[in-house]
Amino acid sequence: MTDQPRDLARLLRPRSIAVIGGGFFAPNVVKQSLKMNFAGDIWPVHPTRDEVAGVRAYRSLADLPSAPDATFIGVNRNLTIEVVRDLRAMGAGGAICFAAGFKETGAYDAEGEGLQAALIEAAGDMPVIGPNCYGLINYADGALLWPDQQGGRRLAPGEKGAAIITQSSNIACNLTMQTRGLPLAFLMTAGNQAQTGLSDMALGLIEDERVSSLGLHIEGFDSVAGFERLAARARELKKPIVAMKVGRSEQARAATISHTASLAGSDAASDAFLKRLGIPRVDTIPAFLETLKLLHAIGPLPGGRLSSMSCSGGEASVMADTVVGRRVHFPALAAAHRARVEAALGPLVAVANPLDYNTYIWGKEDALTAAFSAMVSGGFDLNLLVLDFPRTDRCSDADWWPTVNAFEKALKANGARGAIVASMGENLPESHAEELLRRGIVPVCGIAEAVDAAEAAAMVGAAWGRLPHDPTNRQSPASAERPLHHASHGPPPPLCRGGSSGGGGRDLNPPPFTGEGDHEVVEGAPAKRYPNTQPDEAAAKALLAAAGLPVPAGRRAQTADGAVRAAEALGFPVAVKALGLAHKSEAGAVKLNLRDAAAVRTAAQSMAGLGTGLHVERMVTGGIGELIVGVTRDPLFGPVMTIGSGGVMVELMKDSATLLLPSSREDVEAALRSLKLFPLLDGFRGRPKADVGAAVAAILGIADFALSHANGLEELEVNPLIVCAEGHGAWVADALMVVSNDA
Repeated sequence: MTDQPRDLARLLRPRSIAVIGGGFFAPNVVKQSLKMNFAGDIWPVHPTRDEVAGVRAYRSLADLPSAPDATFIGVNRNLTIEVVRDLRAMGAGGAICFAAGFKETGAYDAEGEGLQAALIEAAGDMPVIGPNCYGLINYADGALLWPDQQGGRRLAPGEKGAAIITQSSNIACNLTMQTRGLPLAFLMTAGNQAQTGLSDMALGLIEDERVSSLGLHIEGFDSVAGFERLAARARELKKPIVAMKVGRSEQARAATISHTASLAGSDAASDAFLKRLGIPRVDTIPAFLETLKLLHAIGPLPGGRLSSMSCSGGEASVMADTVVGRRVHFPALAAAHRARVEAALGPLVAVANPLDYNTYIWGKEDALTAAFSAMVSGGFDLNLLVLDFPRTDRCSDADWWPTVNAFEKALKANGARGAIVASMGENLPESHAEELLRRGIVPVCGIAEAVDAAEAAAMVGAAWGRLPHDPTNRQSPASAERPLHHASHGPPPPLCRGGSSGGGGRDLNPPPFTGEGDHEVVEGAPAKRYPNTQPDEAAAKALLAAAGLPVPAGRRAQTADGAVRAAEALGFPVAVKALGLAHKSEAGAVKLNLRDAAAVRTAAQSMAGLGTGLHVERMVTGGIGELIVGVTRDPLFGPVMTIGSGGVMVELMKDSATLLLPSSREDVEAALRSLKLFPLLDGFRGRPKADVGAAVAAILGIADFALSHANGLEELEVNPLIVCAEGHGAWVADALMVVSNDA
């Protein structure tokens, strides 16, 4: 794949389609395009048949009237390469490669790897989708390079629809069968993305004026730069994107790798990447479709303030419960607003949001219009009306339409956005959904899906309201603004006394120190190169301190006597740790808050034989909370930072946020505030507030350190970063570092 987008215009919007192959699949391509009344030319190619699916066939590509815009190649994998080479030579617009047996067969299949390389070489600059994919459905023009049944309909003249790209052909087939009223303009499958990646396909689709929004089912990202271009262009065109990214579970990752060999990057990094691009992520196919429908119908939401109305207290309670823990919410009604609603409904109704408007005005369109108008006049970002229709094969739905009419009038009178939500998808027939869309009302199947969609649309609105991220800016914009404690800056605050543990320079491979006594790591000391070096804690901290990070003063020792001398020089209380161990607590290799020489001696003697030596460190006191700040090098996204609740229970708590680097001060502050731990830092129930500003500065300093050593740093973990009370700083209490042999 190239780093520049390919021109897919002829392939996506063809005037002529060639279909190569026989068997079951190729004739179906001809049938599907005929079924959709494709106005262009359809040219089946078969060496022995005179016709395919009732359409005249040509013996070879050379016999075609001209170079086709789009070609479906339905022959075996070896012949596919020959066909691609011939199409390229004749100037064709692009091809769908249906055959399997290429790179998706696995990393250890040399034949599959070789065939995929040969396919790429044969294609040259001609766009090729796949291999191992079903192809393309263009519902806007009726052009289907699709070898199976599909349940969609052609767009009406002037109509817009959503576009979907998926890496699963079977999921694509299923998506065409949806009966949710979502109009589709295009549906594509990506297959192996051997030459043309998901981002290139998406860029080609959003340029079509008939595409309103875009849905991506992602197993792996083809290109970071490509997705950044896609997000920027979507924002320019005001065409929102929603993603369903698989890979949260180990099982999903294993299944995906065996299927496409394309999953790249950790799930947390993928999540952070999508968030940075302003692309919301949903986890289920129903949420994916309902979000895409809402984005198609009304676009991003300016905020997350919702209203809900239903004629049932039970439904109102379900709505209220569904937003718990979400970023969208049902705000309480202001006094004047409440009075308007009470005046419309009378004294028998308890007015709240969500609102149970009761059934006594059921079927009375004027009364319903007054009530709904009063409710939606509150300036909500989205107004929801819970309404399940009866099944029309056994019941009449005539009494439901006055409610719909009233809601439509209320929305139009107030210039408001609205959605009708059926608590069960089967209670919103496709014909009803299409009618609601025609009226400007979003039909949503499912209460949870409605909240998912609203949250996603609000996320897009917030992202588009911010300045776009500049992917070329590799330095943190806040780095020049924040002061970091360093030994040269004077003594640290008294409650959390500490300082630099010495120099160490910029070399990420300092030699292990083995001398006896009270030694510091000396700046300019000779360095050796080690493959996948893991500097011990003292050396790692020396590097961080040299970069200006707040590190408690510490000294090395090899014996109990040396540890006592180090502690007396530093001042009590101190911590004593065995060096060279990654997880000290489990091994009994750390003793904290030692207040006299006897305690230090006992601690040092208990660690005899553990690790490669001892580290005595000034104890950080007055801590309010502990954070973990870790940076790893992701093969796709580069340095990825995790911020979370720290200490020995980090795996148990699973309270973390992930950021791609570089990140701004605002990004770091938002990540910190998203943690469950944050209320503790913010003075929970009258407790002292933590020095959050110092914590943010330390996190940004860690990020800067990681970026400045990005070529060699595999992993950096500060755990814990102890955050003291306001004015007393945040301190690197432990540090683990892993350096690659490329450092």
